[in-house]
Amino acid sequence: MRPRLELLIMALALQGCSMAPVYKAPAIDLPAQYREQTSDGPWHLAKAQHLTSNWWQLYQDSRLNDLQQQLLKANPDLAAALAHFDAAQAYAGQLRAGLFPQITASAQPLRQRQSDGKPLRGSNQPSVYNSNTAGFALSFDLDLWGRIRNQVAAGDAQAQASADDLAAARLSLQQQLATLYIQLNGLDAQNKILTSSLSDYTQALQLTRDRYEGAIASELDLTRAQSQLAEARAQLDDVRAQRDLAEHAIGELVGQPASVFQLSASEQTLGVPAMPGALPSTLLQRRPDIAAAERRVFAANANIGVARAAWYPDFSLTGLLGGQTAGSGNLLAAGNRYWALGPLVNLPIFDGGRLDANERQAKAEFEEAAAHYRSQVLRAVREVEDNLGQLRDLQREAEDEQAAVDAAQHTQTLAMNSYEAGAVNYLDVVTAQTSALQAQRQLQGLQTRQLQASVGLVVALGGGWNSGS
Repeated sequence: MRPRLELLIMALALQGCSMAPVYKAPAIDLPAQYREQTSDGPWHLAKAQHLTSNWWQLYQDSRLNDLQQQLLKANPDLAAALAHFDAAQAYAGQLRAGLFPQITASAQPLRQRQSDGKPLRGSNQPSVYNSNTAGFALSFDLDLWGRIRNQVAAGDAQAQASADDLAAARLSLQQQLATLYIQLNGLDAQNKILTSSLSDYTQALQLTRDRYEGAIASELDLTRAQSQLAEARAQLDDVRAQRDLAEHAIGELVGQPASVFQLSASEQTLGVPAMPGALPSTLLQRRPDIAAAERRVFAANANIGVARAAWYPDFSLTGLLGGQTAGSGNLLAAGNRYWALGPLVNLPIFDGGRLDANERQAKAEFEEAAAHYRSQVLRAVREVEDNLGQLRDLQREAEDEQAAVDAAQHTQTLAMNSYEAGAVNYLDVVTAQTSALQAQRQLQGLQTRQLQASVGLVVALGGGWNSGS
């Protein structure tokens, strides 16, 4: 009994072994703070955290909130990502089942005929006979080298990565919707600017026509006024065409056919959310794409352990218990029972280099996953820097453009008054009005870009900048 007890203790001890390398997340040499804005501390490794589920409420627009809720309920791409996550979880469950004994039951009532020319057939054996069999089979892999446990660890990590992929898909779709909604609002504002200018141009054309009929203005002034009005109408048509495209895209995101989806012009002006004075680099821990990349590195590391364990003997226990009769009698009777119990050992002797190739493949896949992780982190930092810089530079540009708008509108008023007084020709009026319209549209475009950059920053930080969210 003592040797058997020692063998059992040794087997249990070996079950704690793992051939996988000790896991360390890939090291990344990053600055302690953002160049475009100061940070409060050093870089930290990716770790998934709970994201702000309603970050778009920073823009305080109830219609945007309703659209985001529709997206979560009806977007088919999001439904596909959810199904992929469910499949990954189910696969992880399949791998986890390998840690437990596998027990199967079988029953096989047969009536069969054996060949007259069967080798070693006895002369008194019947040609046709019954054979009824029922029993249980047991198999249990002792997993002494951690092959199954590393498979389970890799499967769990892949399932976690799939959950992060789902979060990343959700965040990306929410960003697309918010960006399109801001674009649509901007186009509505452009529509208002052009509609107001059309009204002014129409009045100016009527004034010029009256002056032309009164032989005060030239035909050149009249054609300039007509050309200016037609050009403004063409610009308005272009804005409406762009709005249709944005509206169709929003309908697709919220799961509605573009043929039936409609959004009326919004009267609400969106504002850029107030941004804190410093953004800690730890906020990037919340990005699901970074967390997914890190989990895939972990899974690749565990797969190295799976490949290494294949070099060692595989020990498992097998057992059979059942009964068999020749067509009559009790299957459970003592004389009809059969059983078997014993260990099974598989040891690779020669495989033509397959195991070595598997291990090299696992190591290469780990390096690939680590490189993808580093790339994802660098991309995330770049996206934060891009949007921080955009917000800062666009704010300065908008302030300068506002000064240009004020000056252009004053110039337009002076030019029209001078024209009515006969002091200048209509070319001065056209030039002033065109400059004023261009400056107004340019300012509005900058405001739209500021809002879109703020959405980009929110998403680049994983869903906001509140560290406790």
